[in-house]
Amino acid sequence: MVGFWENTLVETAARYSVSILCLVLFLAVFELVTSYKNWEEIKHGNMSVAMATGGKIFGIANIFRYSIEHNDTLLQSIGWGMFGFLLLLIGYFIFEFLTPTYKIDGEIAADNRAVGFISMVISVGLSFVIGASIG
Repeated sequence: MVGFWENTLVETAARYSVSILCLVLFLAVFELVTSYKNWEEIKHGNMSVAMATGGKIFGIANIFRYSIEHNDTLLQSIGWGMFGFLLLLIGYFIFEFLTPTYKIDGEIAADNRAVGFISMVISVGLSFVIGASIG
């Protein structure tokens, strides 16, 4: 008979719960680094913010998917997930840096859907690269 913490259902619930908590925490960090209020803008129908935020949610979840798949313990999954999030955050700042003629945050806040879409695709794309690279 397996112990309580080795039970597949318990382990799945633990990894799920930790991933959700990390997602909420990491979204709060993104909220701090953007010049607009994500959920306020989404509430008012700003599709660009919704796409950019959706890309971040997908990116974070995808990084944790890889982290859970490639690590045996919950602590290792959290550690690699946090490292992956840090890389995703750096990717966000690089995107802002590589467009010096206009501010990405300003364009997304103004509901420039092309910029919101590109932001979403960058988050999703980077999450696959980061996920494939983490141990």
